Amino acid sequence: MSGPHRTNGGGRIDRSRPIRFTFDGRSYQGFVGDTLASALIANGVHLVARSYKYHRPRGILSAGSEEPNALVTIDRGEGGTTPNLRATEVELFDGLAAMSQNRWPSLAFDLGAINSLAAPLLAAGFYYKTFMGPRLLGSNRAWARIYEGAAATRSRSLRKSLRTL
Repeated sequence: MSGPHRTNGGGRIDRSRPIRFTFDGRSYQGFVGDTLASALIANGVHLVARSYKYHRPRGILSAGSEEPNALVTIDRGEGGTTPNLRATEVELFDGLAAMSQNRWPSLAFDLGAINSLAAPLLAAGFYYKTFMGPRLLGSNRAWARIYEGAAATRSRSLRKSLRTL
């Protein structure tokens, strides 16, 4: 058994073949068949990245290609790196060097996390389902009359031109 969160048996890893890897410069041990995510969890590493905008802590959420949080950079040697790989899809190999993303100077102490203090003052971003129209034009009825009217006219002319084809 390697690490505080490793089971004694089961799974698809070969516990008779340990391998070494590094994450953010620290050395860990995993087994052949591990993914980077499973080996990190087995070694008690739960903080693996920071969010892009506010640098909030991110851990491993899922076990497959749908993982939204655990994005890492893999060092390929001789200056070559591959960013934005999901830790759940990176198969562990001996000598793997992985680094967390969206942090400076380190994952545990990220100066970019100060952005979260300004979160209440920053716009949430564009959500297309809640777009209500500019207040500059007065009420939303004015927006509906101008914008939706123009969209309907354009739609009718497109349908007409498609029928002639």
